[in-house]
Amino acid sequence: MNRRTFHRAGEVERRRDLIAATLDVIAEQGLRAATVRQIAARAGVTGGLIRHYFESKDQMVQEAYRELMREMQLSVEAAAEAGGLSARERLRNFIAGNLNDSVTNARTFAVWAAFIGHVNLDPAFGAIHREHYLAFLEKLESMLAAFQEETGARDPAAVLRTKAIAINGLIDGLWLEHSVARALFAEGEAATIVLRSAETILGVPEGSLSR
Repeated sequence: MNRRTFHRAGEVERRRDLIAATLDVIAEQGLRAATVRQIAARAGVTGGLIRHYFESKDQMVQEAYRELMREMQLSVEAAAEAGGLSARERLRNFIAGNLNDSVTNARTFAVWAAFIGHVNLDPAFGAIHREHYLAFLEKLESMLAAFQEETGARDPAAVLRTKAIAINGLIDGLWLEHSVARALFAEGEAATIVLRSAETILGVPEGSLSR
């Protein structure tokens, strides 16, 4: 087990280090192994220091789940928010970004899989999941609206939301398959599939996003 270098920095940085160590332990050993002792050993600190930053192990694990979801969304948004892009390019990058290596990798999937079973069992996990799902959906809807404005189309808000939910479902399904069985996909195949499917949902010509 590789220990993290614990930064002697401010409160925010120290807290982030502990959350990162928590995610490392969960990725390598599972959620049950994420004890205060194991996390402290990974971070190279004492259990007492962890208790200074988190009221309980449950709170620390919940914050780790929130950080995982935040990291995934920031990675995807970064691909879409580069300067000088058209609405079409931003939408394309946002959708395809969910299937790049920084999001579909063994570590991210292992941590997500450890957490997801708790979403319907633990209200705190459920609240974190809803928060990030709704934020992702809102971002996708805004990009769809900008894309439609750029192409001269405009769906009513309720229709646009339905299309955003459908595209998000495609992204989730292909993200899961790509994370578990990447060897079954050719380079870029999963992203092309989801982009072409999104074109069908949006009712735009083939190649509008996937080209």
